Amino acid sequence: MSSRSEAGRDKPPGGAAQAGARGNATAAAGASSARGNAQAATARANTPNDKADFAAGCLLAPAEKTRTGVPADDNAHITVRDLTLAYGDFVVMRDLNFVVSRTDVFLIMGSSGGGKSTLLRALLGLLAPAKGEIWYGKDSFTQAGPEERDNILRRFGVLYQTGGLWSSMTLAENVALPLGEFTDLTESQQREVAALKLALVGLSGFEDYYPSQISGGMQKRAGLARAMALDPEILFFDEPSAGLDPISSRLLDELILELRESLKTTIVVVSHDLPSIFTIANNSIFLDVDTRTIIASGNPNELVERCRDPKVHRFLTRSGSAEEEAEGRA
Repeated sequence: MSSRSEAGRDKPPGGAAQAGARGNATAAAGASSARGNAQAATARANTPNDKADFAAGCLLAPAEKTRTGVPADDNAHITVRDLTLAYGDFVVMRDLNFVVSRTDVFLIMGSSGGGKSTLLRALLGLLAPAKGEIWYGKDSFTQAGPEERDNILRRFGVLYQTGGLWSSMTLAENVALPLGEFTDLTESQQREVAALKLALVGLSGFEDYYPSQISGGMQKRAGLARAMALDPEILFFDEPSAGLDPISSRLLDELILELRESLKTTIVVVSHDLPSIFTIANNSIFLDVDTRTIIASGNPNELVERCRDPKVHRFLTRSGSAEEEAEGRA
């Protein structure tokens, strides 16, 4: 009995042997699967702008294409796809992908020299892309002919940093300038429209004032009235709060939101002014000067909570150390 028991321990019955073999095979398969998962995770971590970035909380999924190349989303007002911008051989930004939805207040943000103004120039047709596409609704801006391009451009309004007013013209004359250029309205009709646009920005009664006779904040609002003269679908703002005191800047932010709500206008803003960014924006992209591409996208108020990139966090909180920034650059 003892020898048989010892033999039984040394050599398990056939059923037990098969079970042990199956267990070993399962363990080996599990180990192989674990190694595969680890390798896949490493590959994702080393691949820029993929799902690992989305999981990190900094990037939203990029716009998808239809077979014909036309943006599939009917709510997409601006679609930028695989855009690279360069001056000669010097690449400013590369592989930009983002969507501006209708009635968005969309912020283009980033540190100085990051390519914000260059991107704005491309969106306005002032700089031809080195590669990629820009779509306005279902219309390709980059592939449009001269006549179609002009029709697309008339759907824009632009507020420049300084307001861009002609000093020799009254506010009403400044606002009426595009009306005289692009419409068949009579002079009296143009003045009526100019007065209406000035009233929309809180400048009723200032029609006959010259730019030098009003404050910087009022000049910005007059420039906005002119940008709205042709009832544009999209308004572009280049650093709207630049040169304004905090109160004037806040009033301009409130005006931007009021216009978005009342006119259902899509608004694109270039800015690095944090109070304004957090007040008006519901979507954004962050341009990184080192990698020369987008490293974060989404609502700034959510990015400050969920994005773990040190450079983005430092920008949005005005905090962090040089070591954190260097880590983000590595």
